[in-house]
Amino acid sequence: MRRRRDTLKNPEQELRVFRMRSLLAVLVVLVLTGLLGGRLFYLQVVQHEVYSTRSEKNRVRVEPLPPTRGLIYDRNGKLLAENRPTYNLTLVRERVDDLDATLALLVELLELPEEEAEAFRVRSRQRQRPFQPALLMSDLDEAQIARLAVNRHRLPGVEVEAQLLRYYPDAETMVHALGYVGRINAEELAGLDSGNYAGTHFIGKSGVERFYEDELHGQAGLRKVETNARGRVLRELGHSDPVPGRDLTLTLDSELQKLAVELLDGRRGSIVAIAPATGEILALASVPGFDSNQFVTGIDVASYRALQQNLDLPLYNRAIRGHYPPGSTIKPFMAITGLKEGAITPGEVIYDPGYFQLPNDSRRYRNWLRWGHGRVDLERALAVSNNTYFYSLAHELGIDRIHENMTAFGFGERVAHDVQGQSDALMPSRTWKRGRFNQPWYPGETLSVGIGQGYLQVTPLQLATATAVLANRGEWVKPRLAERIGEQEVPIDLPDTPADIELGNETWWDSVYAGMEKVVSGREGTARRIGGDLEYRMAGKSGTAQVFSLGQNEKYNADELKERLRDHALFMAFAPVEAPEIAVAVIVENAGGGSTHAAHLAKAMTDAWLLDDEAPDSDEVREALEREDDRVAGD
Repeated sequence: MRRRRDTLKNPEQELRVFRMRSLLAVLVVLVLTGLLGGRLFYLQVVQHEVYSTRSEKNRVRVEPLPPTRGLIYDRNGKLLAENRPTYNLTLVRERVDDLDATLALLVELLELPEEEAEAFRVRSRQRQRPFQPALLMSDLDEAQIARLAVNRHRLPGVEVEAQLLRYYPDAETMVHALGYVGRINAEELAGLDSGNYAGTHFIGKSGVERFYEDELHGQAGLRKVETNARGRVLRELGHSDPVPGRDLTLTLDSELQKLAVELLDGRRGSIVAIAPATGEILALASVPGFDSNQFVTGIDVASYRALQQNLDLPLYNRAIRGHYPPGSTIKPFMAITGLKEGAITPGEVIYDPGYFQLPNDSRRYRNWLRWGHGRVDLERALAVSNNTYFYSLAHELGIDRIHENMTAFGFGERVAHDVQGQSDALMPSRTWKRGRFNQPWYPGETLSVGIGQGYLQVTPLQLATATAVLANRGEWVKPRLAERIGEQEVPIDLPDTPADIELGNETWWDSVYAGMEKVVSGREGTARRIGGDLEYRMAGKSGTAQVFSLGQNEKYNADELKERLRDHALFMAFAPVEAPEIAVAVIVENAGGGSTHAAHLAKAMTDAWLLDDEAPDSDEVREALEREDDRVAGD
């Protein structure tokens, strides 16, 4: 009997499975093909505009065109701030693969010391708009440019670009008046119009450069360029031109400014000169100064530390921020206040025994001449700078009326229109002292204010402004530094100009002027040594400001004091008296008597302005100071 053979294969079943699998595969392929086709349709048809624009942006880039900064001239057309071509190193972070490695290579190529290298790294990480170049270094020299060019293939995203850089021809002479520009920092960037400052690396940091930043900066332009895959520019497709900043013409006279700096001869101090009728600031000098060009390109750490640690404070603008007791230069303004308030009359006479005493007070407030001047009226009190007369006047007026009237002259106020960073100093009052010390005001403090001492502090700019108001017979013309912005004249009638000072009798101005003329031309005048060869009528007042207070029976002896503890010398003046053209305030720190060490400087300034070529040069003035008797008193 034959056995039946079993088989493992079932052809019919295998065929059915194969057909099902093939059908499933075909379905999957069809579905995937449909999805792919749908996606392609979506991208190619539906989203055509979107992706074509993105593609174009990968090839076409919009770059900002920074405007050319406006130039700055003095009143005679001399260039004070210009733009010079230079080469800057910039970096676009988005195009750098390894930022740390790129920075390390740059530091090596540029041979930067470690302190500068760290500042270099900080700048590279400063917040910027996407694809906007960050300024790493300015004013590259030829050797640095050559090394960067040779290694360009190793530095993607790094560019050396030509740009105009600010330059100040008379940097140390003009720095405190002009200010300077510097690199834009992160804090400034946050507050700027990012569109208008795109591509701009510098901004005004102080002085005129900062106050008139909007006018000097201009409006940025744009250009559209085609680039390759590495971001290199192939060709320009179009552009809109930037609008350059407007030029600025200042009221400053660069020659008078230079003379002021030379007269101070390296001594700490300030000279400010103003044209009373127009408010034009003719000179705004603070000594010592510094080279502002260092700050434009980025001052190195060692140089900046040296400026900061210098005991003479060259970074400090004494003309607008220096706080000094005005000393006896306050007396003409006290005299006007006394006449206005009816506390004195021009012909009223007091007797000076050499001191003043408050009622029921044993303390004696002494005159500088210890045995006194005897019978003194207003004119003689100003001429000999009699303290007893002004102690009496201050006591009669009281601090409230003194504060009100001194404020009207600009003391304790920011007086100028466009002087960036000016201080309001301090015109004390009862309210101020209560808030500052939680103490009442004492009568003896009023006497100190009456002779320009005590809490009273003024800036040289305030003193010059008050002198100009005095010269104008109380008419206020707000001081200003700008004469023209572009072709537009800056008006004399400026907003927020204080109210004029009006007296009940116009001849009272003449009474004060007469006393001030006797200061420089009278037989007893404290500054009579400058009046011998005057070719015009000058009204002035000397002042000596104490750096520290003396006890009631102590005597000041400059020879026994360290130089920085000696009195400050001050002088204020205007000329000619009949039609004032210039008002000057001078302060020389720790120089001693104002009639000895400041009056000659004021006269040299007025000579230069009124007599032109006949004015003495700084060497002649220096010789005159050396011949002076340092023991002259009465300031």
